[in-house]
Amino acid sequence: MNRRPVAAFLDVNDTLSDLASVAPAFTDAGLQAGDERAWYLAVLRDGFAATVVGDNASYAAIGTDVARSMVRAAHPDRSDADLDAAAQAIMTAMVAAQPHADVVPGIVALAQAGVRVITLSNGSTDVARKLLGDTSAGASMDSYLSANDAGSWKPSPAAYRHGLRSAGVAGVEALMVAVHPWDLEGARRVGMRTAWINRTGANLSRAFRHARHRGRVARGSRRRPLTWTRQRWMSLSVNTYR
Repeated sequence: MNRRPVAAFLDVNDTLSDLASVAPAFTDAGLQAGDERAWYLAVLRDGFAATVVGDNASYAAIGTDVARSMVRAAHPDRSDADLDAAAQAIMTAMVAAQPHADVVPGIVALAQAGVRVITLSNGSTDVARKLLGDTSAGASMDSYLSANDAGSWKPSPAAYRHGLRSAGVAGVEALMVAVHPWDLEGARRVGMRTAWINRTGANLSRAFRHARHRGRVARGSRRRPLTWTRQRWMSLSVNTYR
């Protein structure tokens, strides 16, 4: 049966925002190119751990601590003031990250198809607003939501239930869109449809069930990363779901 989702919930960090756009902040702090990915994975690790033990951690606080620790490990002779400044510069850059090239036209296409577009992030809603608000996608956004308001990070089911309640939609009416299979698995557990944006040509982990809509495109490389086209974003609104 062809059923258009009522609402599409979009993950923000790495799904909409391009981590490569903040790489200069890491090299300016004395770290290596590519360390933005290591930083991001460490933030997720600590945030997930906090959720498991029952805490509702601040993405910004964890991000600052991880950045400071990374700079200190690379430059143990730096003063506390220098470490604090470097960590703050990295966090400032993260807030100013740029969207992937396909994101803005993709969001506009979804909205034009009659789908409500909502962000659902483990980070602050202010970051998502800054990422999209000044682009042509800003007018297409329905709302911005944070898992922090649910008391636990995605992929905790509570985070997705918070999104569904806030939007006033049922799980079967909602689509979760992300580059992270773990994010989609959490959404699937509360009855949401799922769509995996695969920009790297990766294989979906066997640890999770397959997303119901997979955006696999021609295999890319580090020099030529995969980009979703407007048509691929548009297909999320009309795909057949089981």
